[in-house]
Amino acid sequence: MDASMDDADVLWLRSREPFASMDAKAFPRSIPLEGILRNDCRIKRCEPGEIIVREGDYGNSAFLVIAGSTKVIVDSLSPDQMGRSSPKKLSWFQAFRQFLRRPKVAEARLPEQVTTAIDSPTTSSSIRQIDDRPAIFLQDFNAVLRDHASVELGPGELFGEVAAMYRSPRTATVIAATEATLLEIRWQGLRILRRDKRFAASMDEHYRTHWLNVHLREVPLLRYLPEASLVRVAEATQMRSFGRLEWNADYKRTRNLPVEQQIESEPIVCEAGRVPTELVIVRSGFGRLSQQYGASHRTTAYLGKGHIFGLEELSYNSVRPANTPLLSLQNSLRAVGFLDALFIPAETFAADILPHVRRTELPEKAASLLLQSAEQRLEMGSDRRQNARKQNTSVSENTDIESETGQQFQQTALLEFIVQSRLNNGRQAMVIDLHRCTRCDDCVKACSDAHEGNPRFVRQGVSHDRLQVVEACMQCSDPVCMIGCPTGSIMRDQETGVVQIHESICVGCGTCASACPYDNIRMAEVFDHQGRPYRDMTTDMPIVKATKCDMCSKLPSGPACAAACPHDALVRIDLTESKPLQEWLDLRS
Repeated sequence: MDASMDDADVLWLRSREPFASMDAKAFPRSIPLEGILRNDCRIKRCEPGEIIVREGDYGNSAFLVIAGSTKVIVDSLSPDQMGRSSPKKLSWFQAFRQFLRRPKVAEARLPEQVTTAIDSPTTSSSIRQIDDRPAIFLQDFNAVLRDHASVELGPGELFGEVAAMYRSPRTATVIAATEATLLEIRWQGLRILRRDKRFAASMDEHYRTHWLNVHLREVPLLRYLPEASLVRVAEATQMRSFGRLEWNADYKRTRNLPVEQQIESEPIVCEAGRVPTELVIVRSGFGRLSQQYGASHRTTAYLGKGHIFGLEELSYNSVRPANTPLLSLQNSLRAVGFLDALFIPAETFAADILPHVRRTELPEKAASLLLQSAEQRLEMGSDRRQNARKQNTSVSENTDIESETGQQFQQTALLEFIVQSRLNNGRQAMVIDLHRCTRCDDCVKACSDAHEGNPRFVRQGVSHDRLQVVEACMQCSDPVCMIGCPTGSIMRDQETGVVQIHESICVGCGTCASACPYDNIRMAEVFDHQGRPYRDMTTDMPIVKATKCDMCSKLPSGPACAAACPHDALVRIDLTESKPLQEWLDLRS
């Protein structure tokens, strides 16, 4: 991580907490503590006013304050303060005028669009070079600290570990209040450091104290829990992870594996046929629901952040008549690349969650049982055929496995295509119905007209049956492109969910383009309106900017590609759920 880290640095770090009190014997010989400090850490020097992490960023590192002082800004800073001025929505008249005045040169930019990143008075942030890295600063950070509530973090305190370990956005902005020395620890090192029991216990305690209740309250099923019940649920909840957090590193290899081989290689979280002992809430990553079919498995649904597994079986088992058998899991849950989840014991679910869940939110079988009288429950318990039919019903809301129909196999194949290609990561995937598409390329032309003569997508991509998923930014649920940007120029808009690139602070490093597993970000050389390339004043190299689909955020029509299609063959659709795509296909059948 830091080629300049030498033996003296490692020895110095070992003399400081928490490393000084760590048990070196807890680490394997192949990965000693000194090796973690050398290979998974780097010492970072920060100057006053430097933004260390930004609210909303995705990151793969935590930071340990070694010397100096940092401030956690409790209130959200404005986008302009962080160099992220969101595009303003144009009126129809403004959009038409912009179309008529569009530059004749591809990727044309005004000077202020290219140069505001370097100490410009037009923004309240600037970029400076610190050692070998670009860093973004607040120009008047003393006023910011005066006007916003903040919390001071000093030597020995760790921050950013939750976002790094669980692939979640940063919840606050942290600024260097004085000259500060930090140790940046990437997530791989954090995981290995957890071998030290004291360090692991301190991290778990910090998460339980500050974040677990917040994350539980975000789950719709738990929103009506009384505070006392929520406390008991939090105390009983366990946290587990499966698979590899850097799933994008293996994506291009695994997507070409046969489906059966891919499913077999995925870590099993819960296995079908067993009585569930825990309610599983997906915290990050993706899971595949699959069932045994002959000698292999087939996909029945997929789960993402916030989805719940085991609800139908647990709720049924909690209210079933005493003389009826327990309902076993009908699907296996497997980690697709990476899955991090919260596990709530069945006893806690029955005692502290189920009584506070609305009947309309429960699976049909459990809800109907709760409405039955005691006599009806006994009659239901004696009806073996009804129980057998209940046990053979899938837990998935998205599939129906009661009959082996041709339509079912088509749906299974579609689900497996989506999961195999990791398209379930896409919130706004561009899908083309090839039966309707005439290859007129009006969608590409419209995109080109909306983006300085350079379209933000290529009308090609993976296909399944009549569908083609085009190479255009999908505004991913797990945006790995946002990890590692040195200036935070790539950011998800909290209102629209669109991942945007703020060119005024983009330094053209290409980190986001390299990280995108779908190759949907491209680096483009930028020009003035006379066609002359902008050049870096220091290196005399052409200036490049990262470009990608921005869902035409400024246009009143929304995505120009979909609006321009004359055959209604193109749609931007959420693939994190299988239901929207299936409904769209049903309308066309």
